[in-house]
Amino acid sequence: MSISSIGIGSGIDVESIISKMTALEQQPLSKLISKASQIQTQVSVVGQIKSQVAALSASASTLAKASSWTGVTVKSSNESAVTGSVTGAASATAFSVEVQQMAAAQSTASNAVTVDSAIGTGTLNIDIGTWNYAGTPVFTAGSASTISVTIGAGEDTLTKIAAKINAASAGVTATVLRDASGERLLMRSNSTGEATGFRIQVAGDSDGNNTDSSGLSRLAFDPANGSFGMAANAYQKGLNTKATINGIAVQSANNTLADAVPGLTLNFAAVTTSPVTVTLANDTATIKKNIQDFVASYNSLSKTLTEATKYDEASKTAGTMQGDSVIVGLQNAMRRLLGTSSTGSSFSRLADIGLDIQRGGLMTLSNSKLDAAMKDPVNLAALFTADNTGTATDGFGLKIKAFADGLLATGGTVTTKSDALQTELKNNSKDQAKVGDRVTLLEKRLRAQYSALDTKMAGLTALNSYISQQVAQWNK
Repeated sequence: MSISSIGIGSGIDVESIISKMTALEQQPLSKLISKASQIQTQVSVVGQIKSQVAALSASASTLAKASSWTGVTVKSSNESAVTGSVTGAASATAFSVEVQQMAAAQSTASNAVTVDSAIGTGTLNIDIGTWNYAGTPVFTAGSASTISVTIGAGEDTLTKIAAKINAASAGVTATVLRDASGERLLMRSNSTGEATGFRIQVAGDSDGNNTDSSGLSRLAFDPANGSFGMAANAYQKGLNTKATINGIAVQSANNTLADAVPGLTLNFAAVTTSPVTVTLANDTATIKKNIQDFVASYNSLSKTLTEATKYDEASKTAGTMQGDSVIVGLQNAMRRLLGTSSTGSSFSRLADIGLDIQRGGLMTLSNSKLDAAMKDPVNLAALFTADNTGTATDGFGLKIKAFADGLLATGGTVTTKSDALQTELKNNSKDQAKVGDRVTLLEKRLRAQYSALDTKMAGLTALNSYISQQVAQWNK
């Protein structure tokens, strides 16, 4: 006889019994789930603390670097003509700049010819070097070898010639320009400056004359051998930028001048009509911002620690880490550290420059005291950068960074606390799984037992019915 639903054979509400028994067995699970939620909240808080300690380390590291205190800003009285950028260790100063000439690339153009017409055959020999135009032009070739471009009879249109020149990487760029007159070849040095001028000589011209304005010689540029070819037309000479700094002549092959003033690159945009004053001043704005960033990172961490460890009397609620000795100890250690002193500067405490720890742990910044301290940049920098061989009297940038890095290192206070919480969370998860396994086994056992009882009771019921029937027959 099969039992379609457990409990029918016995007449017992088995599902209710199993439900109540498994619910009783599950009671520890609710406590574990509640504990897991609490641990997860603590993990989140400690994770936030780790992130804020890292931010504190980064801001302290900035203040610990000597380079953070030596920055300068560049200001020009005429930024449309002269600007500057700091590229190295520049010092505060000021000087006058006048620009007499801007750098230019040599360029020229051929006479117009009929579009796609034949130019001639031969070889264009291209050299890069310097032209001296004082008196008869004289060309001095640079260190690069002569580049020869062979022009064949089937490839003698300007378009094809330009393509060959560009493919030869000769230090020049060729362009074909078409206008109402036809087309002409434009030639330009790839770089500005006197030393990147070009000379184009023709050999093997098909008309037998390499020094006239016919055939391939129309594309020659060689003023030293007379005015023919492109040299007969107007052309732009290769020029250096020429300027004076406090009356002393300087020049550059391009429109920048690096390290004429150590650590500074000057950028020229136009010839000047009057002196331009360039001023290099200590970058006090960046220094002040670095200090403000340090205050902000410290206060963010301090607020988190205070919120995590406080007890709210009004609501009778405790912070997530209230009473946790590790986090409370961290908070106290950090406050003590900021109250210490440093040697190597006329300023010994953070309070000397306007950084004060208030009741409750937050740091305030007195702009007036900091502005006064910034008038003594050497000692202000030393308050944060003085290296006293890793002792408690190190500059504040160094010792706060060392403190923060220690918290985050393997075995450090914050890292150890984070690892411990993660381990506790994993163990809690395992305990929850064990409770779940016990509940599953209990339910399985109960269903087996009550199923057996159902089968037994069903058999007894059938027997009782049979006996009752037989007794009834006997009585008749």
